[in-house]
Amino acid sequence: MTAPQIVSGLSDLADRYDVILSDVWGVIHNGRESFPAACGALATWGETKPVVLISNSPRPSHSVIPQLDELGVQRAAWQAFVTSGDATRVLLGELAPGPAWRVGPDRDAPLYEGLGLDYADYDKAAFISVTGPYDDEVEGPGDYQERFEACAKRGLVMTCANPDIVVQRGDRLIYCGGALAQLYAQLGGKVLMAGKPYAPIYDLCLVEAQRLLGRPVDRSRVLCIGDGLPTDVKGANDQGLDVLFVASGIHGAETIGADGLNAKAVEDLLAADGLTATYAIADLVW
Repeated sequence: MTAPQIVSGLSDLADRYDVILSDVWGVIHNGRESFPAACGALATWGETKPVVLISNSPRPSHSVIPQLDELGVQRAAWQAFVTSGDATRVLLGELAPGPAWRVGPDRDAPLYEGLGLDYADYDKAAFISVTGPYDDEVEGPGDYQERFEACAKRGLVMTCANPDIVVQRGDRLIYCGGALAQLYAQLGGKVLMAGKPYAPIYDLCLVEAQRLLGRPVDRSRVLCIGDGLPTDVKGANDQGLDVLFVASGIHGAETIGADGLNAKAVEDLLAADGLTATYAIADLVW
């Protein structure tokens, strides 16, 4: 398995690629504040070539943009934005009217707007729609086990609008929808997902890339950027796209030492999951 090339900044790759598909959480912000150097790097790239943000947010992209603004992510850092919520709405529309057992916080309500879904508790629902725990500050998958066991016995399908297992919020890791979906699958339930690492979200991103470029996309000149192995890196691998792994995100404790990026630790981390990254960097910079 080839070790990733360690790069000093995005400028090292500027001549090799036409478009970037960049992860959001863990790369350009941590849920509390934006990363100015990362945003600046994407803005510099965006002066001549497009950046498409690819996020596993369970909400439609239009409803996430205000959060980016509040965190200080400059609009110049991206030219298009695609979320798992955008891709998942297609799945939900096919399952309407349900009723759905809706699992997730109230802030994810925009996912369901205009889909004509009805809702019910877990014992009366026709399927499960998960965006994350109801309260991700205190809950984890174990809080849902008994209800998920009952649903799995009834053969209910689960849609999960956020395949991320965990995400960095400030200096903490919190559970996401993917952790609940993982448990449901372990209990024998069927799970449908459209976000990273699955194909539907990449298909939407490449449509946006073609629109911005004004011509067909050469997949060999698409660069993915992300900090998550099971989502960003696996998704890029499955789609045959090159990927820049940002080590300081959710895997920072394993890959960043007192002397900065530990290249051997990155290589070992990737190998343990059977994944490859084309490049690696500690933090996204120009």
